[in-house]
This record gives sequence, C-alpha cells and structure tokens, in this order.
Amino acid sequence: MLLAMTYYIVSTMKNDAKKSVKPLRQKALPAELRRALREAREKHGWSQRDLASRLSVGQRHISGIESGKIVPRYDTLLELVRALDRDLLMVPRALVPVVQSLVRDHLKDQPGEGEERPLYAADGDEDTEGEPRDEV
Repeated sequence: MLLAMTYYIVSTMKNDAKKSVKPLRQKALPAELRRALREAREKHGWSQRDLASRLSVGQRHISGIESGKIVPRYDTLLELVRALDRDLLMVPRALVPVVQSLVRDHLKDQPGEGEERPLYAADGDEDTEGEPRDEV
C-alpha cells in the first residue's frame, strides 16, 4: 500500500512539474529577424553555402535558421550576425520604437537606397574628409 501511494505521489508530481515548466528555448527565431538575416546575406551577394563556409557550419544549418526549423545557440547567432556586418544590441523595450526610428532615418538619409553602415564606429574606422558626423 505504501509503495502504491508513493508511486502515485511521485507520478502526480512529475505530471504537475511538466505542466508548470516553460521551455527555455523558442521554437524558432522571430520571422522578422530571420527575414533580416536572409536579406543581409543576399545584400552581400552570398549564398547560404557561402555564409555557412564563413561560419564553419553546414549550408543546411543556415537554411534551417532562415526557415525557422533551427534555433541557433547564442554564440552561433552572434557569429552569424557579425559575419553579416550587423550586431546584437540589448535595448530597453520602452526604447525599441525610438531605436527602430533612428535606424530607419539613418538608412533613409544614406545614398544607395537602403545601403547600411554602422551607427557607431571605433576611432579611425570612418572616412572623415571634413564630413559632419551624426552623433546621438
């Protein structure tokens, strides 16, 4: 009897634990992020295979990330983003619309219809031939 009761309690606890635990990983990267990664890759003129070779991963891995079938580890996502001349940035949620607006305005003012450049650069990274610099 005691053994049966113990089994019942343990099995009930297992079922309750599964119901209350949220998965730690998303099922896929957000569609907007996947689209932005694909567009940045295409802007560089790279195939999935080209990008994969730069990251030392398989082409199927890049395809899986872009399609949402694979959720990359953080370090892989960071490498991927940086290979595409982008960066990840933590922004307070309340400021996300402001940052998005700044990026849109920055891209709109650039020659070459949507040509992107970093919003920030280390000293000596920019060509400063008397051009005024935008500072925030």
